[in-house]
Formats: sequence, structure tokens, C-alpha cells
Amino acid sequence: MTACALTGHRELDKDFTSEVLRKQLYDLVERGVTTFYCGMAIGFDLLCAREILEIKKYFPVRLVACVPCADQAKKFSAYWRNVYNMILPRADEKIVLHPTYISGCMFERNRYMVDRADVLYAYCNDNRGGSAYTVDYARQKGIPVLHYGREILF
Repeated sequence: MTACALTGHRELDKDFTSEVLRKQLYDLVERGVTTFYCGMAIGFDLLCAREILEIKKYFPVRLVACVPCADQAKKFSAYWRNVYNMILPRADEKIVLHPTYISGCMFERNRYMVDRADVLYAYCNDNRGGSAYTVDYARQKGIPVLHYGREILF
């Protein structure tokens, strides 16, 4: 069993397409990924989770929702809160680290996912913020980092 953690920006550049995301997630499944750890943040995380729910119709994969705090979606826009609320009950497993937001809980969530992953799939175009932190953490642990839009090799 191979596990993949997901990390990416909330804001996506013009180069982002759902078609590339879908193809790369299918490629990961074809290469043996059976479990996806998703941080459930707006943007890349939730788009990945939505695609994985579609993949589940054809492949026996698991989606693990890694929620940093139970009130994570409190400040999401109505659109993203609806996406979050559609995905969360359909996840195979829900990990909630804290009942309410505490300082550092997002980084704790990211470390939790990477610590359980064999590979990290990232959409990270900046060297700051949570996604960059997660990419750096995975590299420090010797976990391969696969980037959105680049060839999947592992």
C-alpha cells in the first residue's frame, strides 16, 4: 500500500487545469497509491479531494480527511464551505487534530500527513507558506515530492 499526502496553494495560477490534476491523480493510482491524505483546505486540497471521490468509483482508493481543527471551514466562502461539506462525510476516514483553531495547527496537520505518506503530491509555486513548509518537511524526511504539471516518476 502506498500513501500520498496532498499539499497546494489556496490560490491557483492560470496554468492550473482540472484535466492535468485528474490525469496525475489517476497516474498516482496506477503507480500503486491507495490512500490519499488531504488537508481539506480551499483550493488545491479540496479540488484533489473532489477528484479522488470520482476516482473511488473505479478504483479501491481511500480518502483520509486530515482536519487541523473542527472549525476549519468556519471562515471559508459559501462556495468552498459547500465543497468541504460535500467531501468531508464521504471521506473514508476523518482525523481532527483539535476542536478549535490553535496557533500552529495547520503545520501540525501537514506534518501528520507527511509522516504517514510514501510520497507528496504538491502544487507549490512559492517558497513561502504552508505548502512550501510541507514540501521542505517531506524533503527533510526523504519522501519523494511530485509536482503538479511535471512528469510523475517514482
